[in-house]
Amino acid sequence: MNKERKKRILLVALDPVHDVGIRLIGKKLKERGYETLLLPRDTTPEEVIETAIKFNADIVMVSRTIGYNFEILSRVIELAEIAGIRKEVTFILGGRAIRAELAKELGYDVGFDPNVSIEDVIDFIEGKGPKEKIRHKKISTQKPDITKGFSYKIHDEEIKKLLKSIVEKTRSWAQGKTSPGIERAEIFLEMMMSSSKNKSKYIGKYLEFCDSKVVDFYHGEIKFNEVNMVPKKEIDGFLEWVNKVKESMSPEKLRHSTQKPLVFIQFGTGSPIADAFAIKVSESWGADGVIHFGPAWEARTEGLLNGLVAYRGDGTPTTFENVKLYVKSKEKNTLLTIRAHRGLNTPETVVIAGIAGAELTKINPVYGSICGGTDPERLVIDSIKALEYAAKFSLSYDIPTNEELAGVPPYKAFAGMLISAALGIDVGAKPILKPLFCNSPYLILEGFTEDNYVDYNFAKVLALRKIIDAPIWPGEPIGFMTHSEDRVQSSFETAFHALIGLSADVNAITIASSDEAYSGGPISVMARVDTLRVVKEAFRAIGRAKITPTKQANKFANDLIKGIKQTLKEVDYYDNLAEAIYNEALGTKEEGAYPGRAGRGTVNSIR
Repeated sequence: MNKERKKRILLVALDPVHDVGIRLIGKKLKERGYETLLLPRDTTPEEVIETAIKFNADIVMVSRTIGYNFEILSRVIELAEIAGIRKEVTFILGGRAIRAELAKELGYDVGFDPNVSIEDVIDFIEGKGPKEKIRHKKISTQKPDITKGFSYKIHDEEIKKLLKSIVEKTRSWAQGKTSPGIERAEIFLEMMMSSSKNKSKYIGKYLEFCDSKVVDFYHGEIKFNEVNMVPKKEIDGFLEWVNKVKESMSPEKLRHSTQKPLVFIQFGTGSPIADAFAIKVSESWGADGVIHFGPAWEARTEGLLNGLVAYRGDGTPTTFENVKLYVKSKEKNTLLTIRAHRGLNTPETVVIAGIAGAELTKINPVYGSICGGTDPERLVIDSIKALEYAAKFSLSYDIPTNEELAGVPPYKAFAGMLISAALGIDVGAKPILKPLFCNSPYLILEGFTEDNYVDYNFAKVLALRKIIDAPIWPGEPIGFMTHSEDRVQSSFETAFHALIGLSADVNAITIASSDEAYSGGPISVMARVDTLRVVKEAFRAIGRAKITPTKQANKFANDLIKGIKQTLKEVDYYDNLAEAIYNEALGTKEEGAYPGRAGRGTVNSIR
């Protein structure tokens, strides 16, 4: 019995110069046993059809890189029809200048854009997928787990001893204390877990611990400036669109030849629909995760709103319904972070994130109380409870150190981060360390970045790895204070800092949109795409190669560790973490750290 004849494939670069792509495809096809013939560059359409007839081609593959004179491409199809071979021969068009829709318009059977892999093309030739599905081939990945494989073992014995003492004293001090935020979280959790359809009794109890504006909101009076409800028909229409998009999602692959770092992008447009749209855009361009930002007033308000709520300002209200919309809209393997770390609703936000189906949250009582405006006693009490909820719902939590942007030295910010990590580990939660990759005021004043941005950012990772076995996720975002109002420059700085993260083998990074630092309003869709595209190209350019720090990085790392130890000793002098924050052990007023006032005097004993 004779084997079925392999298809004969004619390879044509209808381009005066570029034929690399078609040569690569030809090489792969030959390896698979196909008979191929490669015509010279700049062959005429007449010569293409004449050779196709003589070669008895089954497939003619045409490549085009330059983006003009497309008439030459349609001329090939016209001549094939005149010669009577159009129905017997499959015509494929691809290259940098090509899109699937254009190929169809020009008369080709299928078109491949620059984002389609050689394997996709060969799959089509071998009949492994219908034509219309080729462009929608999904990247098959499991949902990432940033904390997988980490022991959370503290290597440095002195730091281990200090953290143990601080955690024990703080947990003992917090025992028997509660707050309006904790009470609301408990009521909300009980309400959501209740099988009773009558929720009014829970809402009544909930509102006893809320600001008057929140009470009025629940009673139908919107007294928050620029807050409005989103009509149900808009949500229904949007979800219908999302379901259609999910069927045809063909996400970019950001990383070229490595598995790390995962890439997160922030959102908080003010509108839950616009946020969900931003999630879909970010996913389609390769983002692994997204981070929700709420409005600033929310952090200083007792109680959260409910329903699908929009806000014409900074960030989108954190409501259970808004978060559920994000969860419904995103792909299953996209990680969603709901930040809870710096306001009066920290415990409740973690409960909402857990019940709604988010994967991550954000908790740091130090940053939240010295730069977020929340009273230290209140936020420490609330954060301990929030960490317990994070453990309950298996929510990993990241610990941002953005107090460094205010001028706090990184070693003090890291000491606070390690305390927050130790508090979480103590209750079974899984922390993720989040150092800034930035040019912060302290680094500028000390001259640590005069020569380069590489050494000190590497030093942060080196120091943390010497201290503890935990995941590292630079943010929020990378390159902060190196961006400008120029989108090209901002994109470049993001890409450069992404390469530092790749070279340091971090687990994830958060990137800003190219206009985020100077947007002056809502962040545009294209600005999100800017930085995702440039990070992809940066990863492609460097692959498994590395940016290498100088010897100065190790010196910086050792100095960081010394500073962390000294700071932890100062914190351990006090009876608990909150007292240490009040007494400026983790940042002084001169450094830009001001203990917050929101929620002061609201911590009570459990009755």
